[in-house]
Amino acid sequence: MPPPPPLPPPSLPGELLEEIFLRLPPDEPACLVRASLSSKFWLGLLSGPRFRGRYHDHHGAPPMLGFLRGFWLEGCHRREKGPVPRFTSTAKFGARIPDDEWDHSDYSAWDCRHGRVLLGDAYSCELLVWDPMTGCRRGVDWPNLVDDSRGVAVLCAMRGCDHRTCHAAPFQVVFVGVEMGEDEDVDDCAAFACVSLPETGDWSKPCPPSDQWGEPCPLLHLPAEAFIEPIPPVLIEEALHFMIQSLKDDSEEILKYDFSSNSLSLIGAPIQDREIVSSSILMAMEDGSLGYAYVNGSTLYLWSRLMDSNGVASWSQRTIINLMNLLPIQNPVERITVVGSVEGGDVVFVTTVLGIYEINVDSQRWKKLGKRENLDAVIPYMSFYNRQERVMPGDVVH
Repeated sequence: MPPPPPLPPPSLPGELLEEIFLRLPPDEPACLVRASLSSKFWLGLLSGPRFRGRYHDHHGAPPMLGFLRGFWLEGCHRREKGPVPRFTSTAKFGARIPDDEWDHSDYSAWDCRHGRVLLGDAYSCELLVWDPMTGCRRGVDWPNLVDDSRGVAVLCAMRGCDHRTCHAAPFQVVFVGVEMGEDEDVDDCAAFACVSLPETGDWSKPCPPSDQWGEPCPLLHLPAEAFIEPIPPVLIEEALHFMIQSLKDDSEEILKYDFSSNSLSLIGAPIQDREIVSSSILMAMEDGSLGYAYVNGSTLYLWSRLMDSNGVASWSQRTIINLMNLLPIQNPVERITVVGSVEGGDVVFVTTVLGIYEINVDSQRWKKLGKRENLDAVIPYMSFYNRQERVMPGDVVH
């Protein structure tokens, strides 16, 4: 008599499987993908809303799945080989770049937030919002305004969203520009702001007032010969912060656009002596405060703008890091440049002759991301991997 067939291996209950899967690292999405392919039961468990919600809550902020290189110098990104924009994966994640005429465009990355990348071409005055997870794209018309320098940002437009899996939600583009006066003998320089409408992509009008949009954002007079520095802004609560500089006196300030009040204002930078600052960036710190990081020689300084008990904000020095003792730098006169940060992550990116490095300013742990390039910014792409969103057709428009 033949032996009885072997019994199937005991299966773990769904609750215990969830606890195991919750421990899979979010910056290695291939782990979840392989697990979901094991069985229909595991696929249903991992793609269900219950597990996705628990997974995001367990890991907190989305991980960095890759980064883009920001090029604003004329002709710099045109010398790059391959499709533009250039996306470098830092995990087992492949961005969906459509294989069409976009590969031969002159778009470069200007901003990235809430799972979306904002691309721009200053020569043709075109803007494009791209989702690397799904490959979806949507063009946004350039605002019909005169500007001498600009800062542009993209963000989710859904109220109450936790921005962890909001790829299909509506988005907005914020355009902040600086225009000079027509009289060259008068130092007249002003900033304006306008926001795209999520449904149509139309722009709010900075002036004159419009019944459709209500009161416009008032113009803000700036120091003479001011311009917005070509680095992505940072978002803190309901305000975007741009770095501006005056060519006349080489001063540096922070231009703040507040969504709730639809207003522009200036914040003084913690360091006024530009001679000791070789490069600087703004940061959205993990504690929700505004940060300012700069490099002087081989030392990284970090300041944080905190609110006291009386509701008054002021700068305080938070961290000083000797990069010569931290990074594999052999030449003491080697130029070090800070070129980006992770919003809400206390992480900065610096470049040296040897490469691009990611540094956690709290733990002072670092890792090399790639070879050195003449780039202006490292723009991180932060997102949780979502298999259901991943299978969306790449040519679908938000």
